[in-house]
Amino acid sequence: MNPEEQPGHPNTRYNPHMIAPTDGMELSGQITLAPGVYHLPNGLRIAQSDTAINGNGSILICPEQTGTGLSIESADNVSIRSLTILGYRHGVRSTRCKNLTIEACRITGTAELPPNTDFLDIWLPSEQAYGAGICLTDCSDSAIRDNDLQHQMNGLLTYGCQRLKVERNVANYCSGYGFHLYETSDSEFEGNYADFCCRYHPRGPRHGHMGADATGFLIVKSSSRNRFYGNFARCGGDGFFMAGLAPDGVPCDCEANEFIENDGSFSPNIAFEGTFCTGALYRDNRADYCNYGFWLGFSRDCRIEGNQMIGNRQAGIAVENGVRFQVRNNRIHANGHGLLIWSKRVEAFSQSAPDNDTSREWQITDNEIVRNGTGIRIAAEQDHGIRPLIDQPPAPPPSDHLIMKNGFQDNRISIDLLGAHRTRIEQNALHGAEVNLRQSDCQETDMKNNPGAAGGYL
Repeated sequence: MNPEEQPGHPNTRYNPHMIAPTDGMELSGQITLAPGVYHLPNGLRIAQSDTAINGNGSILICPEQTGTGLSIESADNVSIRSLTILGYRHGVRSTRCKNLTIEACRITGTAELPPNTDFLDIWLPSEQAYGAGICLTDCSDSAIRDNDLQHQMNGLLTYGCQRLKVERNVANYCSGYGFHLYETSDSEFEGNYADFCCRYHPRGPRHGHMGADATGFLIVKSSSRNRFYGNFARCGGDGFFMAGLAPDGVPCDCEANEFIENDGSFSPNIAFEGTFCTGALYRDNRADYCNYGFWLGFSRDCRIEGNQMIGNRQAGIAVENGVRFQVRNNRIHANGHGLLIWSKRVEAFSQSAPDNDTSREWQITDNEIVRNGTGIRIAAEQDHGIRPLIDQPPAPPPSDHLIMKNGFQDNRISIDLLGAHRTRIEQNALHGAEVNLRQSDCQETDMKNNPGAAGGYL
């Protein structure tokens, strides 16, 4: 604090209604902090409801990156505004709170794992949580908006939370997760930034894994009915990463999450990953220049509509043992594969995901599939969709897929079927391919009324 702002200084400009915080102080009521820089290793604490803190430009610091800058416990109707918190393990940690608002704060520089070390554990419970700008546990009906959460391990961690509104926060350059949901449901994430959330895990003197499960948005452990609208998660280990099966094999399905007008491009791995999930909607997103645009293995009843997938190395859409997908009105250009769909038997998942024993009942309609290596590949008994499995027990064949009213242009192969049964290929425009339909070991392929298809079969 400026000496002239200290209480008792002969030239003081100190406002008696402001409070100069002290280490470990408990705050309550309507409080404005006095401007200044405060080294508070034990932070501040709020344990009473109906408390409003105006940081007023004050800065709390703990260069040791330990403890919590501001703890809020079992207190409702709390608001925090215009406060800067630097260092600590967690900048703000809130537990069992309702109607919490954290707004226009800068909370950065919290504890990180050293660079180029650990592959992250996405299943850590709240008591073992990595460092973060904000960590919420069992909070509901709360708003996190317009905060700077950059340059630390994690921007926002949420555990067991309900009905959050997370808007216009910036969590770029995090080495873990920009935004994290663990058993967090019925919440809205809109207009947030989580670009460049990535890390590197060395696996030898000359190789390693770029990403190491760092991601812009992490959605795990029964986090359902959330809406992600207009967010950016570019250049991350993954853009958006959703998982609904715990490491012990127990299903913890993430259901009915919506991803609308987000951008997860330029990941070394996947723009949108959603495994063992049900009823997800992906609409009008961008998933360009990654390894995969969408990787949605062992998921069910998902809709992929109106998205753009350009220049992905392996595939625009890649799904292993996916059931009842609807893929329509997407722009799928210049990928290794436009759609890569395959089946294989995974004994460990036969009880946890019995409905996902193969790929079945897809509707692929009205898509623009242009200049891919292969437009659509549906294949049985594959590793990553492209390599045959050796000495593995068979899965049921992929079956009952509909490919209809798509526009294929200048793909090397338009449609590639291997061991797929009862595939209907109708009313597609097939132009400029070396091969329009390549198939092997298939049964009951029904191909009719496809303009431009003549002469291009193997």
